[in-house]
Amino acid sequence: MLTEQDWRSLEHFAFGDSPEMADELLSLVLRGVKTATCWAASQGLKGSELGSRYVVLDGQGRPRCVIESIELTQRRFDEVDAAFAAEEGEGDLSHAYWARVHQDCFFREGTFTPDMMLFCERFRLVEVLAREVAR
Repeated sequence: MLTEQDWRSLEHFAFGDSPEMADELLSLVLRGVKTATCWAASQGLKGSELGSRYVVLDGQGRPRCVIESIELTQRRFDEVDAAFAAEEGEGDLSHAYWARVHQDCFFREGTFTPDMMLFCERFRLVEVLAREVAR
């Protein structure tokens, strides 16, 4: 079990691009459904590296869990396979759903092209932080 000092020293972030999406994606992580994520390679590594641990925040910016990077690769958007799409844990877990919602997200960011490079990361849930601590 991590101490508060341990997890407070880690990088903190929320999934998604809105408080509602942060809560939805966090819920998937906490249920063990979401074990992967990706982002535009044009944003850089964003501090990520294999073995690093991060605190995931909810939509109100409260720390809710700690995850650990277990795989980090680069691939093109149009090369993401069905297995990785399912590990992202969203919607019906299909590649079609993944492609649609990620294309929409990358359009909102102004970065989408079918051959854009992505960082694709698999992670494991290390610890759920106590609700009292997360408040």
